[in-house]
Amino acid sequence: MSIITITDWKSRATGKRALAWLVGIISLLAFLGIGVPMTAARAASLYPVAVPAEPTQSQYRVVFQLDSGGDGAIKKTLTNIENLLNDPRLKGKVTVELVVNSKGYQVYDKNNGFGERLLKLKEHGVIFAQCANTLRELHVDRKDLYPFITIVPAGVGEITLRQAQGWAYIHPTPPSLME
Repeated sequence: MSIITITDWKSRATGKRALAWLVGIISLLAFLGIGVPMTAARAASLYPVAVPAEPTQSQYRVVFQLDSGGDGAIKKTLTNIENLLNDPRLKGKVTVELVVNSKGYQVYDKNNGFGERLLKLKEHGVIFAQCANTLRELHVDRKDLYPFITIVPAGVGEITLRQAQGWAYIHPTPPSLME
């Protein structure tokens, strides 16, 4: 690719053709917003700023689902719950339930290293539910789980009932699926 200088350009195009070409390029650049100053009002109309939502209710209820194992998925879900509980707009106004099924049961395993975080969440009123189907299908002994965990017949049944009661549903994507 070679660079065309003004002298080369003049020698290749003449008079009206050159002017038409130049006007066309300037028009295209203006249309694309390149090299054209933009006023703040114009920028605001093209790129509106989002206004954060304000709480309109006295109470909120949220059910989280964790169905993936591994530290990354567990940490992400627990962090999401902590962030929700610490949101100043919702502080003291939100009830959270963590429903676990499939490989997500690892969060409730006594040997997982998440006991302190779970206990802190429990102090904030978080409800912990474990799918009984998962325990049976994966041959997990109830004695291996923290004693403050509630066993529900089916994790998806618990989520269905909560959503029918008006609870919001959040299912964080495991980190490995985001890449």
